[in-house]
Amino acid sequence: MIFQRALRRELLATAGATFTVLFSILVTWSLIKILGEAAGGKVAPSDVIALIAFAALNYLPTVIILTSFISVLAVVTRTYRDSEMVVWFASGQSLAAFIRPVLSFGLPLVALTAFLSMVAQPWAIQKNDEYIERFEKREDLQKVAPGQFRESAASNRIFFVEGVADDSTVVQNVFVNTAESNGSTVVVAKQGVIEEDDKGMRYLVLKNGRRYQGTPGQADFQSMEFERYSMRVAAKVPVTGAELSAEALPTSALLASRSRFGDAELLWRVALPVTCLLLILLAIPLGFVNPRAGSSANLVIALLIFFSYNNLNKAMEAAVRQDKLALAMAWWPLHVIAALLVIGMFVLRLNVNHRFHPLAIYSRYKRGRMAKAGAA
Repeated sequence: MIFQRALRRELLATAGATFTVLFSILVTWSLIKILGEAAGGKVAPSDVIALIAFAALNYLPTVIILTSFISVLAVVTRTYRDSEMVVWFASGQSLAAFIRPVLSFGLPLVALTAFLSMVAQPWAIQKNDEYIERFEKREDLQKVAPGQFRESAASNRIFFVEGVADDSTVVQNVFVNTAESNGSTVVVAKQGVIEEDDKGMRYLVLKNGRRYQGTPGQADFQSMEFERYSMRVAAKVPVTGAELSAEALPTSALLASRSRFGDAELLWRVALPVTCLLLILLAIPLGFVNPRAGSSANLVIALLIFFSYNNLNKAMEAAVRQDKLALAMAWWPLHVIAALLVIGMFVLRLNVNHRFHPLAIYSRYKRGRMAKAGAA
C-alpha cells in the first residue's frame, strides 16, 4: 500500500535524524566525562576510545527507545498539522490503521533493544570494569603522567616524574615523597625503572640521586647520595578475576543465580524492550495536535511520559534489589498499566464516526433509550 510505504520511509528518515542527534549528544557527554577521568588519573589515556565505545553501547538501548518514541510521535504530529489526518479520517480510515506500518518500523528496533539489553550491554559493562580494574592494578609509577603529582595506591607516597622514556617502565628526573612513622623521606633521582624479582615483587630502582630523611635543621636530618636505590612499589597481581557485578553478568547467569540483585537486573533488562514497544504504540494517539494550535505541547508531554516510565522501572528494580517485592510481582504491573493507557488513548482518538468511539457508543445508547421510551 502506498500509504504504508510512504509512512515507513518518513519514519526511517525521522528516526535517522533523531538518532544522530541523540547519539552525538551521548558520545560528546561520554567523551567529556572520560577525558576528565583520564586527566585525573582514574583511567589510562590509552583506554579512552575503548571506554567511550563501552559507554555508548551501555546507553544505546535508552537512546533507541527514545528515538523510536520521538520518531513516531513527530510523524503522526506532522500528519495532523498538515491536515493529512483529516483526509485520512474522511476516507473512512481510523487511527488504528497506523498500527501495522508503525509496528513494521518499530519491531526491529524492539528486537535490537532486547539484544542490546540482554547481551551487548552486560558485555560492555564487564569490559569497562576490566579496563578500569587493569589500570588500578598497574604499578604506581606506570600511572604517573609526566609533569603531574600522583599518589600511590597505599596513599603513603607522592610521585612526580619530568619525562617518560620510550619504554613505559623507565622514567626520568623522579621525585618521591614517602610518609613514614618517624617523618618523611624525599628521594630525587635522574632515572627510575621498575624491576621484578624471582618472587614476583615489583621494585622502583632509582639511579644517580639523593635521599633526604627527617626535618631540615634538626639533629636527626640525614642526606645521602646514591648510585642505585630500590623501593618496593607493588606485588605482582592478576589483572582479572574479580567478582562481577550483577550489571556485568550474562543473562543466562542471572537466570541461574536468582538472587535479589540478579532478579533486579533481570527486571531492568526485560523492561527495556517492553517499554520500547509500548511507547511506540502510545506515540500514535499521543501525536494528536490541533492544526490551529502549536505542536510542541505533545512533545513535552511525551518526554515527561518517557522519563516517568523510565524512573518507575528503576523504582521497581530498586524494590526488587531491596527485597521489598518479588520479581514475579514486580515486572508486569507497570507495563500492564502502560498497555491500558495505550488502549484508552486509542479509543479516545478514534474517528468520532467509528462504532467503538465512546461518543458513538453513547449516541447509540441514547437513541436506544429514546426508542424504548417512545415505544412505551
